[in-house]
Amino acid sequence: MVPDFQLPAPLGRRRIVVAMSGGVDSSVVAALAARSGAETVGVTLQLYDHGEAVGRAGACCAGRDIRDARAVCDRLGIAHYVFDHETNFRTQVIDDFADGYLAGRTPIPCVKCNMGPKFTDLFALARQLGADCLATGHYVRRVEGANGAELHRAVDPARDQSYFLFATTRDQLDFLRFPLGGLPKAEVRALAAELGLGVAGKPDSQDICFVPDGDYAGLVRKLRPEAGEGGEIVHIDGRVLGTHRGLVGYTVGQRRGLEIGGLAEPLYVVRLDAATKRVIVGPRAALAVAAARIEGLNWLGEGASGEGVTVKVRSLARPVPARLEGDRVVFASPEYGVAPGQAAVLYSGDRVLGGGWIAATEAVETVAAA
Repeated sequence: MVPDFQLPAPLGRRRIVVAMSGGVDSSVVAALAARSGAETVGVTLQLYDHGEAVGRAGACCAGRDIRDARAVCDRLGIAHYVFDHETNFRTQVIDDFADGYLAGRTPIPCVKCNMGPKFTDLFALARQLGADCLATGHYVRRVEGANGAELHRAVDPARDQSYFLFATTRDQLDFLRFPLGGLPKAEVRALAAELGLGVAGKPDSQDICFVPDGDYAGLVRKLRPEAGEGGEIVHIDGRVLGTHRGLVGYTVGQRRGLEIGGLAEPLYVVRLDAATKRVIVGPRAALAVAAARIEGLNWLGEGASGEGVTVKVRSLARPVPARLEGDRVVFASPEYGVAPGQAAVLYSGDRVLGGGWIAATEAVETVAAA
C-alpha cells in the first residue's frame, strides 16, 4: 500500500518539502510526494564533509550523499536545495557529544540532531518555502487522535525510530509527515527499485554519522584533549583496583575492557565520576536502578491513559513497565545499564507519550535503605 501525506484540503496547489539525506528512505519519500501531485521540493542540510571525515560513503548530509540526493531530484524533475549548516551541527551536536562524554555521560547525538538542525532549521526553511508540510524518511507513524496528532512506533519494529524522536514538539508534529512508518524496509527498497531510483541498493547510514569508523573515543579526544586524562578504577567498596586512560573509554554497564584481573567476580562500570575522574565498578547487582530523574521533559501524551505505561532507556532496549512521578521515572522492576545522558522515552502501547534526558539514577539499594 502506497502511503499518502494526509495533507489538509488544498487551497490551490499543495507544496511538500522533503528532508533529503541522499539515502534510500528520504529518496522514496520524495518520489511518493512527487507522485501525489503536490509540488515537491527536496532540501538537504550539509552538516559536515563525511568523505573528508572518514573516507567512505554510507552516512548522511555530506558530499557524496548530497550528490545522490540531487541525482534523485533530477530524475523526479523536482527542485533541490542545499543549505550549509555545518556550524550549527558542530555546536549543537558534535560539541555537545564531546562535552557529554567529558562529563561522564552517555550522549545521544541523533536526538540532538533531530532537535536542532534536522527539525528546527528544516522547519524554518520549509515554512519560508511556503510548504504545507515537511516530510522525512523516519520510520515512525503520525496518527490523528482525538486531541490532535500523535506520535506512534513504526509498524516494522526492527526499523522503529520513535526513541530518537521523543523531543518532537506538538507544533512540529502537526507539520511533519512520516510516510514510511507503515512500511517494512524491504518494501521501501522495492519501491525505490520500481521507481528507478539509483539509491535503491545504497547501504543504510551509520547511527552516529560523524564518528570515524565508530571510534567515538578518538573523536572526543581530538576535540577535547583533556578527555584522555587518566584516573583510578575504584570498586564500590572503596578499593582502588587499577587505572584508566580517560573516562571517554567507558560507559555504564560495560564489562569488557576494564583491564583489571585477578578478581573472583566479574565487574561492571557502575558510575563515572567526572569530578574525580574515577571509574566506579562493582558486581552486576550494583547496576540495578529503581528510578531515574529526568530533565527537559517533552510531553506528547495529552488525552492518554496513565495505565500500561512502558519506558525505554536505550534505543535497542525492550520497553519495561514504569510510571512517571513528577520528574522521576520509577521502574516496576529493577532496570540495568541506565546511564545519565541517555533518554527515557515513555509509551502507552505504540504511542509515544514523551520523554526526557536522564540526569541521575537511584540505585535499588539506596532506595531500599531510604
